[in-house]
Amino acid sequence: MMNYCEAIQFLYDLRLFGLKFGLENTRLLAALAGQPQDHLRFIHVAGTNGKGSTCAMLENIYRASGLRVGLFTSPHLVSFAERIQVNRKWIAPEDVARLVEEMKNMTVFSGGGEVRPTFFEAVTVMALKYFAEQRCDLVVWETGLGGRLDATNIVTPLASVITNVQLDHQQWLGNTLPEIAREKAGIIKDSVPIITGTEDAAALEVIADAARKHHAPLSVVTASDRQAMDRHDIALAGEHQRMNAAVAVRTAQILDGLIPVPEAALRRGLKETQWAGRCQIIQRDNGRTVLLDGAHNPAGAQTLAGAWQREFAGKNGALILGIMRDKDCGAICNILAPLARRILLAPIGSERSADPRLLADPCRRANPSALITVCRSLAEAFTKAGAEPFVVVAGSLYFVGEALEWLGIVPPSQERALNEYGGAPAGDASIGAAAFDERDRLNHTISPK
Repeated sequence: MMNYCEAIQFLYDLRLFGLKFGLENTRLLAALAGQPQDHLRFIHVAGTNGKGSTCAMLENIYRASGLRVGLFTSPHLVSFAERIQVNRKWIAPEDVARLVEEMKNMTVFSGGGEVRPTFFEAVTVMALKYFAEQRCDLVVWETGLGGRLDATNIVTPLASVITNVQLDHQQWLGNTLPEIAREKAGIIKDSVPIITGTEDAAALEVIADAARKHHAPLSVVTASDRQAMDRHDIALAGEHQRMNAAVAVRTAQILDGLIPVPEAALRRGLKETQWAGRCQIIQRDNGRTVLLDGAHNPAGAQTLAGAWQREFAGKNGALILGIMRDKDCGAICNILAPLARRILLAPIGSERSADPRLLADPCRRANPSALITVCRSLAEAFTKAGAEPFVVVAGSLYFVGEALEWLGIVPPSQERALNEYGGAPAGDASIGAAAFDERDRLNHTISPK
C-alpha cells in the first residue's frame, strides 16, 4: 500500500507532463474511475479573480443550510490536502495515498501508450472519486485555469459562475478581455443558468453570446447588487468581497428551487466564511498587523490597494513583495509600491519566481521616496522589516503560503511545488503529521475586519 509521501512523490512526477489543455485525458480517467461525476451535483466557478473567495462563500452558505458540501480549489497555499475538502475538512493523508494508488494502477499510468495525464487531470478525477465516496450533496467546483479546456469542465453543473474577466495568464488564455472571456465562457452548458459579475462590456457580450447559443439563462450581478450586500455581515475583508458575496448570493437565489437556502443560513454563511491568503489580517503578539494577499495580477493588486487605503488608511508601513516572472511585474509594482514607506523585495520559493533585483527599478519609479531593500529570502525580508507595526505581504499566493509558514500559522510543508506548471525535480515530498493535526487552522486564523 502506497503511503502519503509516496503518493505526493507520484503527483510530483506527473508535473513532468507540464500544463496541458483539453478534456480527453480527464474524460478517459473519469471513465476508468466509474464516472463519479454522474453521482454528484456541482456549482462550477470560473473567473480571473475572486474564484476562491466566491467558492468559499458558496460552500459556507450551503453547509449552513445542512448540506454535505465538497470543495475543490487550487492552488493550495501550503498543503496539497487543501484542494479537496468536505465540510471544510481537508482530505486525510490515508485517502490521498489510497486514491493516488488507484490512479497509479489505471492502465493509462501502468500500461504505457501515448496517454500522459497531467497532475491536474489526475487530481481532478481523484477529487471526483472522493466526493462521490463521501456522498456529497453538492460540490463547489473551481476551475484551474481558463474554463473551456480546463480539466474540471467534464461536469454538467446546476449552475455556472464566472466571477469576473480580467487580464491574467495571457500566454494561455489570450491577450484581450474578450479572448479571455471566450475561454471562461466555455464552462457554459445547455440550459444551465450562468451567473457573472463581469463588468467589462466587451467581455460581458462574449459571455452573453455564449449563453444565448446554449439557451442558458444569464444573470448579471452589478454594482447595485454589490451595494445591497451592505446589509450583510461579511467576514472576508475588503470591498471587493461584497461583489463576490453578491455573486454567491445570486447563485443561491437562482438555485433555490432545487436547493432551498433559508435566509438565516445565507446570512450565517456570509458571516462565517473564512478564506486564507485573501486580505487575511493577522495580529501578532507584539502588536504588529500583517496583511496577506495574493494580489498576483494587476486587477488583484488594484483590489488590494483599495482595501489597504480604505481599511488601513494612514498605515503605509512595509510592503514585502514577491512576484512570479510570468506576471505583469511592472504593473503590480506601480500599483502597490506607492502605498508603502519601506519596500522589501524577496524571491518566491518557485522556479517561476521573478528576480527581486529586477523589481527594484519599477518600485523606485513608482515611489522614489521609499526605502527599497532587495532580500535573499522572505525570512530576511521579515527580519529587515524590523519593528514596522504594519506589514503587507503580497504578489503571489505561493508567497503568501510561505508567509503563513514563517509566521507559524501553519506547519512547514514542501508541497507548494505541486502548484508549478513545469517539471522541476520533486525534491523532498515529505510533510509532518502536524499539518493534518492543524488542518483547520488555515480556515480559522483570519480577523474578519
